[in-house]
Amino acid sequence: MWQNLSLRGRINLLLALLLALGLAVNIGRQVAEAGPRVQAEDQSVIRLAREFIEMIVADLNEAPDPDARLNQIARDLSRLRHVSITLRDTGGNAQTPPRLDTDADTRGPPAWFVSLVHPEQTAVSVPVSIHGKPGSLLITSHPDDEIAEIWDGIVTQLEVGTAIALALFFLMMKVVGRALAPLQSLAEAMGKLEGGHYEARVAPGGAPELAAICTKLNHLAATLGEAVEDKRRLAERAVSLQDIERKEIARELHDEFGPYLFSLRAHAGALAKQADGRVPNAEAVRKHGSAMLEQINALQQFNRRVLERLRPVGLAELGLRQALESLSRLWRESHPDVAIETVISPSLGVTGETADLTIYRIVQEALTNVFRHAGATSVNVVIEPAQQMAQDGRCCARVRVSDNGRGMEPGQKLGFGLVGMRERILALGGTLNVVSGDSGLTVEALVPTAAA
Repeated sequence: MWQNLSLRGRINLLLALLLALGLAVNIGRQVAEAGPRVQAEDQSVIRLAREFIEMIVADLNEAPDPDARLNQIARDLSRLRHVSITLRDTGGNAQTPPRLDTDADTRGPPAWFVSLVHPEQTAVSVPVSIHGKPGSLLITSHPDDEIAEIWDGIVTQLEVGTAIALALFFLMMKVVGRALAPLQSLAEAMGKLEGGHYEARVAPGGAPELAAICTKLNHLAATLGEAVEDKRRLAERAVSLQDIERKEIARELHDEFGPYLFSLRAHAGALAKQADGRVPNAEAVRKHGSAMLEQINALQQFNRRVLERLRPVGLAELGLRQALESLSRLWRESHPDVAIETVISPSLGVTGETADLTIYRIVQEALTNVFRHAGATSVNVVIEPAQQMAQDGRCCARVRVSDNGRGMEPGQKLGFGLVGMRERILALGGTLNVVSGDSGLTVEALVPTAAA
């Protein structure tokens, strides 16, 4: 049952139990104190009545009519509230009428409460002698009034306490309901986010903690929406670039590969004709052979350019260090006014083919952005082991490319190249951050390596 209750139901149930427990403890305390209170009152009344009677009957024999005086004293004392006085003879027979219960018509405490508080009456006999004739005054306690007062107090306390507890309960229900009201909106917004509706928002409200959660959820929804939109645009850009790349390769194959092959075929046919002749023309053979060599050399250069676009040439054969040095050298040759410093830590070790290609592409993309947009005069490339570990426990290589250019404009988003690179690194379990400031822009990435 407890597991099926909502948070609001649990809080309300606990509050009701605490209020009921507090009321029960207070009533129990009064009931526990009722017995000693009645007993103390009973003993006090008996003692005072006895002392009073002993004082009165001390000079009874000096009265003109002692018997009449004694009867008058018994009748007068019978009107006391908490005790009754009965005159008895030597045989123990009552000489005065019994006390009448004036509160018989009023509602008294229940019998179980009387039995619990004061189950037995207290009686004390005071001997009286008139001219040598023995008798006694029997003092009997009647704590009914005191018990009734205590019972009325308990009933009043129960009624008033119940009313106050109910008022507090409904007040706290209202307060808790208003404080937890944003939870329903949060649940609805989360359901919409789960369904892909990232425009869902929650109006901050309720307790400060819930308001902060609402604000964080709105920020999360906005971030998720931006991330999904970035992925959509990246996927669209990737498809577009893929189509463009295919068109470029097809065009180059048609425009360059085709003429070269046609020319080679023509020269090969000419050589075949020379071979069919009785006396081959050595000059013609040399001419056609030289032309074929030139065509083959051009085809090799063209093939190298296509392979470079598809995959860095020499990365697998020469290694990451030589490939990056070759890349830096090409940029220095094309931009001699920009100083490029490349530092690869000797303790980097073997990073693996996937990590090598990722590191190379990061540096390539960062340098391309520097020379296209930054207007920098100095670029520093640092590749070293990182202290952080990947989520799967692999070591990471830190790649940092920083320049002294103008950086990014406020609010400017990353280009498709860096966004695509970030997605690729995230897929590998790493991170990529871009920090722009007055001193330039820094691209820093953690790339998981093959070493564990």
